[in-house]
Amino acid sequence: MTALLAGNERLDRVRLARTEGIGPVNFRRLLNEYGSATAAIEALPERARKAGRRAGVSIPSRESISEEEAALARFSGRMMVLGESDYPPLLARIPDAPPVLSLWGRSDLLSRRSIGIVGARNASAGGLRIAEALSGALAHEDCVIVSGLARGIDTVAHRAALHQGMTIGAAAGGLDCFYPPENETLYRAVAERGCIVTEAPLGTIPQARHFPRRNRLIAGLSLGVILVEAALRSGTLITARLALEYGRDVFAVPGSPLDPRSRGGNDLIRQGAILTETAQDVLAQIESGTGPRLSPEWTGLPGFSEPCSAGFAPAPAPDEVRDRVHELLSPTAIAVDDIVTRCQFSVSMVLSALSELELGGLATFLPGGQVVLST
Repeated sequence: MTALLAGNERLDRVRLARTEGIGPVNFRRLLNEYGSATAAIEALPERARKAGRRAGVSIPSRESISEEEAALARFSGRMMVLGESDYPPLLARIPDAPPVLSLWGRSDLLSRRSIGIVGARNASAGGLRIAEALSGALAHEDCVIVSGLARGIDTVAHRAALHQGMTIGAAAGGLDCFYPPENETLYRAVAERGCIVTEAPLGTIPQARHFPRRNRLIAGLSLGVILVEAALRSGTLITARLALEYGRDVFAVPGSPLDPRSRGGNDLIRQGAILTETAQDVLAQIESGTGPRLSPEWTGLPGFSEPCSAGFAPAPAPDEVRDRVHELLSPTAIAVDDIVTRCQFSVSMVLSALSELELGGLATFLPGGQVVLST
C-alpha cells in the first residue's frame, strides 16, 4: 500500500464508495475488475443500465468529495481510504472492509493491538463492574479497547480505557451525530484522548440498518471480542459472530443462568468461546497466537468454495445467472456461499450477478458475507 493514492484515484475511490448501490464487497470487486476507481466509475452507467436501473446511477462529483473532506477538517476529522498506508491494517483484511473511514482523534491507535468489548445496554451492576475491570486492566497492558459508544457495557468500557488514552469508538452515524445523545460528553472525550471511526458521512443520523455496519468495525478492528452480558437474540451477538467469521478470537464472560442477559454469553461458551473472568484470560489467548477456538460455518469471501464443475450449466449467459440468483434472494439474509451451492454457478459468476443486482437496487450485501433482497 502507498502512503497516498496518486492523482484523482483517491477522490474517485471515495466517489465510488459513495455511489448508491456500491457496497464494500461490490467496491472491491469493481476495483479488481477495472484496476482503478476511475475506470470503474466510467463503466458504471452501462453496468447500471444492464442491471435494470432505469433512473441511471448518481455518482458524486470530485468537487463534492473535496467539500466533504474540507467539512471533516473543520470538524477536526479526516478521511482514510482503503489502499492507503494509514488505513487500519487489521480492518483491511476483512472481505467487506469499509472503502472509506472518517476519523476523529488519534490515528496511531488503529495500528495497535486492540480488543473489542461489547454487551448489554441494560447491563447489571455486576456486568458493568467486570466490563470496567477488564477494560481498565487490558488498557494498562497496552491493549486498545474498541466499543460502540452505546449505553451500558460500551460506556463503562470506554471510560475505563480513557484513563490510559487507549480506546476507539466505532460510531453508527456521522462524526457530528452523537448517539445516544446522553453520551455526547463521552463521545467527545473518546475523540480527544482516543479516536472515533465511522464509515458514515457527516450528517448521517444513525438508523437501525447502520448498527450491523458499526458492529463490523468493532470486530474488524479487534484481535478478539469480549462479550459481557447479552440475551440470546441480542444484537450484541452479531459482533461476536462477525469476529468469528473474520478469524478473530471470541471471549465470553459467564453469568447466572437465572439472568436472561447472561444466556447469550453462556451459550457462546458452550459452543467453545473462551471463558473469560480476568484480563489474563484474554492476554494468554491473543499472545499464544493459536487463533479462534470456534468453527464458523462461513469464514468470509476468501473461504468460498467452488461447487463441483459437473453441476454447472454450460457457459450460462450473464442474464441467466443474474435472474437465477435474484430468484434465490428474499428479505431474509442468506450467505453468499449458500447461493453458490443452490444455483450451481461458479463463485465468480454469482458475485458478478450480485454486484449487478446491488447496483440495480435489487440486492444489499450485509456484514459477514450475507446478502438480502432489497425492498
